[in-house]
Amino acid sequence: MPFSADHAVPALIVKFGDYPLHHGGVGAIRSLGRLGVPMYAITEDPYTPAASSRYLRRAFVWPTTGTEEPERLVEGLLRIGKRIGRPAVLVPTDEEAAVLIAERQEELGGAFLFPRVEAGLPRRLASKQGLHELCVEHGIPTPSAAFPRSYDDIERFARTARFPVVAKNREAFVRRARPAVNGTTRIASREALLSLARDWGERPGVILQEYLPREEAEDWIVHAYFDADSNPRALFTGVKVRSWPPHAGMTANAYVVDNPELADLAARFIKQIGFTGIIDLDLRFDRRDGQYKLLDFNPRMGAQFRLFESESGVDVVRAMHLDLTGRAVPEGEQRAGHRYIVENIDLPALLAYRRSGYTTPHAPTRASGTELAWLAGDDPLPFLTMLARFVRPGAKHLYQLWRTSRRGVAGGVG
Repeated sequence: MPFSADHAVPALIVKFGDYPLHHGGVGAIRSLGRLGVPMYAITEDPYTPAASSRYLRRAFVWPTTGTEEPERLVEGLLRIGKRIGRPAVLVPTDEEAAVLIAERQEELGGAFLFPRVEAGLPRRLASKQGLHELCVEHGIPTPSAAFPRSYDDIERFARTARFPVVAKNREAFVRRARPAVNGTTRIASREALLSLARDWGERPGVILQEYLPREEAEDWIVHAYFDADSNPRALFTGVKVRSWPPHAGMTANAYVVDNPELADLAARFIKQIGFTGIIDLDLRFDRRDGQYKLLDFNPRMGAQFRLFESESGVDVVRAMHLDLTGRAVPEGEQRAGHRYIVENIDLPALLAYRRSGYTTPHAPTRASGTELAWLAGDDPLPFLTMLARFVRPGAKHLYQLWRTSRRGVAGGVG
C-alpha cells in the first residue's frame, strides 16, 4: 500500500435495519481492518457474519429495526461512542443511519467523525420524490414519474399511462414500517395497478415511474467519496451484470468498466447539490435515447463497494477514513475488468437472467480479477456463518421473490 491509515482512529459500522446477512458491512470491516484500523460494528445478535470477522474488535449487539424514534437511536450511538472511548469514523450502511447522522450531526459530532453535509440533503436524496425533483432542477436525466396523493389521482394516472409502469415506496423511511410495495415493483396493466392501489390507503406513499425496458437498457453503478468541497477523492464506475431480485434488487454480479461520461455526470451533479461523503448511484442506460437515467441515490456506502478499488489500494471507505483523519488520499486508476460476485444470490440471479435473455454488452468477456462478497482466505468465518444462517430461510426468501416476479405485478425491475 502506498499509504497508511491512522491506527489511533477506529471506525464503527452503523446500520439500523434488521438484515444480518449484509456483505457490505463485512467488506467495510475487512477493508479498514486490513489496514490496522480498530473496527467496531452494530449487529443484530452475536452470531452475524460481521460479528464473526477476525478484523472486528467488538460487536455491539443492538437489535434495531429502523423504525425507532431518532432520540433513542442518538442515545444508543452516544452510549456506544463512550464504550469505544475515542472518536470513531462512522460508516453507515443504510439510509436510516445516513439520514440520522446528517440530521443529528451536532449531537453526534463530539463522539464521532463523519462528513459534514447540509442536514436535510441525505433525506431528500434517499426519497424517490426528492431525488426526482433534484434531477429535474439540475438537468440530470431520470425516468418520468408521478406522485399520486389519493386513489383518485391513481385512477387519473391509469387512464393515460403507458404500461407497464414501476411502483416504488416514495420515502425510504417508511419501507420498514409502512411499505406500500415490497421493493421496486413492475405493474403490467391498468387493472393490476388499480387492484394493488386499493391497499395503499388514502394517501398512497408511492411513486409511479416510467418503465425502462430491459431489452433496451443496461444497468450501471457509480461509487465515490467526495470531500468537504464536494470534490471527488475516489470515483469509480461499473456495469451491473445481474441483481437479485432481477433488475432491481441487490447487485449479485458486476464489473468495473471505465465510463468517463458517467463519471463526469456524477461529479457535476454532486458539485451542484453540494454533497459530501460516500455515494452509491444506480443508473440505467436507455438505448432508445442514449441517456444515463438516475434511478437511485444512496447517500452512504453501497453493499457492493468492494467491487471498486484503485491501483493505489483505495476504495470509498478507505478514502473517507483517510480524508477524515487528515491524511492524503492517493490517486490511482480503477481496476478495469475487475469482477464482484455475491455468492448466495448470484446463482438464482444467473438462472433468472438466462431465462430473460438480458445481456450486458459492456461487461468484459473475461475478468481481470474477482472479489467475492463473503469468502476470503484471511477471514473465513463470515462466509461459514453466512452459510449456516442462509440455507433454510435464505432459500425460502429467494423462492418467494422468484414467485412474486412471475406474476403480473412483479418485483424486480428498476
